[in-house]
Amino acid sequence: MANFLLLTAAVIVACVIFQKISSRLGVPALLAFILLGMLFGSDGLMKIPFDDYALAEQLCSVALIFIMFYGGFGTKWRQARPVALKAGLLSSLGTVLTAGLVGLFCWLALRLDVMESFIIGAVISSTDAASVFSILRSRRLNLKDNTASLLEIESGSNDPFSYMLTVILLSLMGGKTASGGFTYAVFAQLAYGAVFGVSIAALAVAFLRRFHFAADGFCAVFLVAVALLAYAAPAAVGGNGYLSAYLAGILLGNAKIPNKGVLVNFFDGATGMMQMLLFFTLGLLSFPSS
Repeated sequence: MANFLLLTAAVIVACVIFQKISSRLGVPALLAFILLGMLFGSDGLMKIPFDDYALAEQLCSVALIFIMFYGGFGTKWRQARPVALKAGLLSSLGTVLTAGLVGLFCWLALRLDVMESFIIGAVISSTDAASVFSILRSRRLNLKDNTASLLEIESGSNDPFSYMLTVILLSLMGGKTASGGFTYAVFAQLAYGAVFGVSIAALAVAFLRRFHFAADGFCAVFLVAVALLAYAAPAAVGGNGYLSAYLAGILLGNAKIPNKGVLVNFFDGATGMMQMLLFFTLGLLSFPSS
């Protein structure tokens, strides 16, 4: 137990130092965390063997919940509203187009099987929200024409379409025919994600305005539960939990709720920890020698 805690403390301290160095060099912090994970991995200096992909998926999924939630929490809707329609088109038609182009490249250039090519395209067609939020927030990029808000909304809402394409192509590859079930799956992803996200956020805002916590810090603990609920509730019925968490974050971040300064400071640190966990784990899973 003590050795594990020592190692955990060493990793966190190293991530903090690497983040500071990377910001001065102009390198995205997420890249520094991945390289640090590789340094600790089985092919690195620390020789830590880790190939539990199921555990890695669970850890990264939990981390992404908070990254998505706080990404929405920090989105200023007044600035984002003018680009909401464009973001919707990018997250839907843009994702489908990207999947098609990547699939064609894999088929024509890499000579892969047709279905395998388009499955690869579908899997990588969505923008990585964690990377987008990390780069935009850490670098404070002053992009023109409200492009930052456009990228944030698009990256936070394109997962359902990537998921839809992947499921359809995998089913077709397995000999099944696309039917009404696929249409329902797509509808469920979007509808349940939106309904649960908006509903949970509305209830949370009402609760925060009426309930007085024993200490200001407990409102942050409450929002941790809200973020987890916003993901888990729609996911349990076939909805997109990340979309729900992102929408809940947007509504809460733009609502008039008490102790917002406390919440911002808390989630700044918590999201930083989640980014360390996510990208360090990805680096730990890499095996350059193979």
